[in-house]
Amino acid sequence: MSNAKVVLEPAFQGVGHKPGTEIWRIEDFKPVPLPKSDYGKFYCGDSYIVLQTTCNKGGAYLLDIHFWIGKDSSQDEAGTAAIKTIELDTMLGGRAVQHREPQGYESDKFLSYFKPCIIPMEGGFASGFKKPEEEKFETRLYICKGKRAIRVKEVPFSRSSLNHDDVFILDTEKKIYQFNGANSNIQERAKALEVIQHLKEKYHDGVCNVAIVDDGKLQAESDSGEFWVLFGGFAPIGKKAVSDDDVVLETTAPKLYSINNGQLKLEDIVLTKSILENTKCFLLDCGAELFVWVGRVTQVEDRKTASAAVEKFIIKENRPKTTRITQVIQGYENHTFKSKFESWPASSTAGNSNTEEGRIKVTALLKQKGVDVKGISKSSAPVNDEVPPLLDGGGKLEVWCINGSAKTALPKEELGKFYSGDCYIVLYTYHSGDKKEEFYLTYWIGKHSVREDQEMVFQIANTLWNSMKGRPVLGRIYQGKEPPQFVALFQPMVILKGGISSGYKKFVEEKGQKDETYCADGIALIRVSGTSVHNNKTLQVDAVSTSLSSTDCFILQSKNVMFTWIGNSSSYEQQQWAGKVAEFLKGTESSTFWSAIGGKQNYTSKNVSTDVAIREPHLYTFSLRNGKLEVTEVFNFSQDDLLTEDTMILDTHSEVFVWMGQGVETKEKQKAFEIGEKYVEHAVAFEGISPDVPLYKVIEGNEPCFFRTYFSWDSTRSVIHGNSFEKKLSVLFGMRSEGGPKSSGDGGPTQRASALAALSSALNPSSQGKQSDERPPSSGDGGHTQRASAMAALSSSINTSSKSQTQSHSGQGSQRAAAVAALSNVLTAEGSHSPHHGRGSPTADAAKTELAPASPPPEIEPDATETGRTEPDVSQEQTANENGGQTIFSYERLISKSTDPVSGIDYKRRETYLADSEFQTVFGMTKEEFYEQPRWKQELQKKKADLF
Repeated sequence: MSNAKVVLEPAFQGVGHKPGTEIWRIEDFKPVPLPKSDYGKFYCGDSYIVLQTTCNKGGAYLLDIHFWIGKDSSQDEAGTAAIKTIELDTMLGGRAVQHREPQGYESDKFLSYFKPCIIPMEGGFASGFKKPEEEKFETRLYICKGKRAIRVKEVPFSRSSLNHDDVFILDTEKKIYQFNGANSNIQERAKALEVIQHLKEKYHDGVCNVAIVDDGKLQAESDSGEFWVLFGGFAPIGKKAVSDDDVVLETTAPKLYSINNGQLKLEDIVLTKSILENTKCFLLDCGAELFVWVGRVTQVEDRKTASAAVEKFIIKENRPKTTRITQVIQGYENHTFKSKFESWPASSTAGNSNTEEGRIKVTALLKQKGVDVKGISKSSAPVNDEVPPLLDGGGKLEVWCINGSAKTALPKEELGKFYSGDCYIVLYTYHSGDKKEEFYLTYWIGKHSVREDQEMVFQIANTLWNSMKGRPVLGRIYQGKEPPQFVALFQPMVILKGGISSGYKKFVEEKGQKDETYCADGIALIRVSGTSVHNNKTLQVDAVSTSLSSTDCFILQSKNVMFTWIGNSSSYEQQQWAGKVAEFLKGTESSTFWSAIGGKQNYTSKNVSTDVAIREPHLYTFSLRNGKLEVTEVFNFSQDDLLTEDTMILDTHSEVFVWMGQGVETKEKQKAFEIGEKYVEHAVAFEGISPDVPLYKVIEGNEPCFFRTYFSWDSTRSVIHGNSFEKKLSVLFGMRSEGGPKSSGDGGPTQRASALAALSSALNPSSQGKQSDERPPSSGDGGHTQRASAMAALSSSINTSSKSQTQSHSGQGSQRAAAVAALSNVLTAEGSHSPHHGRGSPTADAAKTELAPASPPPEIEPDATETGRTEPDVSQEQTANENGGQTIFSYERLISKSTDPVSGIDYKRRETYLADSEFQTVFGMTKEEFYEQPRWKQELQKKKADLF
């Protein structure tokens, strides 16, 4: 943009060139880079600018700029942050999405950068705030709101701040209390536990007791007693007073205003994409949120004028100062903005330019390293493409063809043959890496199948799913959109013309059409275009020479004679697959071949088009309003966002999953495909996905590997029962300690967690489980106190991270025995005496318990395709022996197209042999940051860097 040089800001130079977060604070009306150690710290008296850079699957950088305004920040500072945000966007090419983030009303996307939460602190730069380490510890009371993006606010440390509807955290020097209001949300209770862990790590060096206090229950217990003493003694708490925080702005029907010279004009017209002119700015008013749309060819001053006009609009319309504003640039509109229009026709321009931009960056890097880059910018995909997660082999495969109202099992020799006029059910039973029996159940719909068969195949597949108690993943697959996991089951998979079902035969007869159903002694031309087990689709095409392509292999069946025709641009892998498909008698191109397909004519040299997913995966919650599906994105999602009471939608562009937690009602689980179909209809209109995209129903605890790959997955969590709060509580108490004493003979963390959840439920059937790290011995009065003592004994014996204040060494065996005895008495008789139990004394350096997932217990092997870093199969010693003692190599020698390749390395893990400095240059991040990403992102980046 021509104005870019005029607004150059020294603090912004060189930013936005690698994935990650960069933050500036406004000091004396200038942006000053914040030290990374201070990321996540926000002061109420300041304004900040946050730049988030992400790399998409096409290789291009996507940019989001947020300016955060503290509640006590001056108007001038807030204005400076807004102006500097525009200048930063200009320096980055004018394609960033801009977000106005008022304190306490931050967007979910902004909060997702700072999980689990941000807790703004009083003070600011101008007021000369003290650093936290200079302050004496002060007891603080916080209120927590939000099911996924949690908002934490400090409130006065007073009984009057408490109410029955919210979740509170009281942070004292020795113990952190969570107070669950009687009417509070289960999922907010679960999220508050993450905040407790954050406070424990940040302000208590990981060493501090944690107690749960349930509103109105077990008032005689020590934790409750201690809690209320801090408030001056127990007394009833009042009803919740309505505050500004509780006012939820209503989302209204969108209104579009054009902005010309700072003046707004209402456009009373149906909202379509074509209205938005690239020379103008527009305001989209949705009530709860405002969007400013900026045309690609607008100037910087136009954008600043539009921004100022929107601020005036807020004042004029008497909107709260906390109203969120998002500015989007033409071609980079987010999902929320697009969904406000009647439809949003897909345009491939942005995606193609993003992909090309990524190729240019890789090409430049390779040139810089002296590598031959001839042809790298072409769009042809390499043969050695990324292999997606496939189902474990060696399982049992069953296939049925729908015939009327029944299903007919296919014999083994027919497995892999699909007729385009028929529908099929496929069930694959296999054992995963942890020896668990899993099921892959799908139904396949042929392109020319009749409506009656399509409806029947769903009914029968759903009945089979119900009979198996919902354990299988259930998928709907249309011909031509087969996912790799489905294709890989058949070696090979061949789609033939016509159909064998009675429904198809009747349809052809009624329409007076010619029945072109494949027969073994007829003439058929079959195209082989796949290169490996997961994409070896083979399709019968019209037996004419114009069907041929030099990029594929073909098999011609002429009665009892088989020919293989090899395109001169086909790959060796395709030629191998052609042999498997035909079981051919080796032959060459001959006159007999040409006569069978009507004579030699021109044939194409173009590739058959394939679907390439260039979008990042997206996770959504949804709601149905007047029959219309409305979705809300969960940003920077993780396994923690899959809450057991919810139904979620995961859209990877290549497939759509409807995930349902165990807490979802059975009746609702039957509606999964109805929900999925509504979402696909929505995504076709606004995201350009195919209406025939594979659609899966997945139930919590039965997630397949190709779903788990989009998360850093911890399989041990699936065995923990209970609601979201109970599950999170179990994870907190059942985690392995880093460096602390490991339990032995008690089944490991998973067993401890499950036991705690089950016992919590048994002891407190009407509440959400009550855990404590420290409780005094029971006085023998039975009832609630006895139950509390038993629970304390259990917690004390299980939770190896607790820091007991009593220095007694009674030993782990006697401690466990005491816990068992206490629990036995409680479960046997409510009124019996609860024995005094000893409490162990961990050493001063006892390890801290982390809420985030730890590595699986020793008896469970981690799945290398799902989480974290996997070590090379080739040992360092072997590599060193073959390379004169060397184990670190240059980028030029490690790439797959190297002219001087290294030997004796694990070729699946080429990047591990890079020096740290060169790794940073190639990937734009450290090795630690790289391996913290989901596995699919790692593989994508390795592919772009030619290290796959």
